[in-house]
Amino acid sequence: MTLRGLTRTHDAFVGYRLGMNLTVIDHPLTRHYLTVLRDRTTAPPQFREAARGLTSTLVLEATKRVPLEEFDIETPMETTKGYRFTNVVAVPVLRAGLGMLSAVLETIPNVKVGFAGVARDEETALPQEYYSKLPDLSDATVLICEPMLATGGSLSWAVDKVKSSGAKYVIALCVVTAPEGVKRMYEDHPDVKIIAAAFDRELNESYYIVPGLGDMGDRLFGTL
Repeated sequence: MTLRGLTRTHDAFVGYRLGMNLTVIDHPLTRHYLTVLRDRTTAPPQFREAARGLTSTLVLEATKRVPLEEFDIETPMETTKGYRFTNVVAVPVLRAGLGMLSAVLETIPNVKVGFAGVARDEETALPQEYYSKLPDLSDATVLICEPMLATGGSLSWAVDKVKSSGAKYVIALCVVTAPEGVKRMYEDHPDVKIIAAAFDRELNESYYIVPGLGDMGDRLFGTL
């Protein structure tokens, strides 16, 4: 499902032009893994496994149009054409984004990895940077792993960071999104494609996505 034009997806944003920056994956495996993640009884080991499985489905969608390098290979029978990724960089937003990283590494073995550390101020919900380590991103396809697109502050900050390091083609991988975050990203970075498993109803008074799945980092690492 791609949201475009005038959307009536949720009452809070009736008539707001979301454009074409959000794609919600409609696949049985995605829905299955999302259900496991939403279930409050899912323990951390199973939660991590489901996050890995769901992320794999997001990566497949996100890399549909990533450029490939063509080269010659030898089969047992003859020479033929082969294809490979040449410059893909994954950037998990710490710490919850780490739960998505293993799936990216397994799917794209030669991917490079940068890190963007940001904490959310619990009172203002504003992002506060505490760590950043990025390779040269010139001519790279950058996959930012930010599981929860709530207010959009952390993802917008991460996109600013990778663009300042030379990135021109950026895709965000998200598990769950809220209208407020999608709106923020469309305003700040309309060129960034968002690939997600869900577009949820709203944020609550504590800036958590509802129905959502709770705190992704806490559920991944058992720090509830």
